[in-house]
Amino acid sequence: MRLKTVTIATALLCLGFTAVTAQETPQAKREQMMKQIGGSVGALGAIAKGEKPYDEATVKKSLTTISTNIKAFPDQFPAGSEANSEAAPAIWQNNADFRAKAAKLGSDADTILAALPADQAGVQKAVQTLGADCGACHQVYRLKK
Repeated sequence: MRLKTVTIATALLCLGFTAVTAQETPQAKREQMMKQIGGSVGALGAIAKGEKPYDEATVKKSLTTISTNIKAFPDQFPAGSEANSEAAPAIWQNNADFRAKAAKLGSDADTILAALPADQAGVQKAVQTLGADCGACHQVYRLKK
């Protein structure tokens, strides 16, 4: 009876460890980071379109998330992590340009954050800038579905 309990407990621990390890793959980490960036851009876009009222806390949080995540994002593409990903091979072939595009988005997010938009029009301008940065990277470095 005791051996059966120990065996079951060990199996459950191993399954839990496998699940945690799987979530920490580079592909999972970068997908999580990009979803957070996308959610932040979406929140800013809703304000820019007038779908949501201007909210300083939302703007600040969204810009901070974009800035923080994009600075760490290029490090989530180690050699060998090409499989099971929407990342284009060009990321590994032209990594310096990929990193430069990510740095531009981070820099633009920091600049916008430092002069925090105070109204819907300011958020619209910010979304245009950030959207252009996102599009420039996605056109080259993201596989089309």
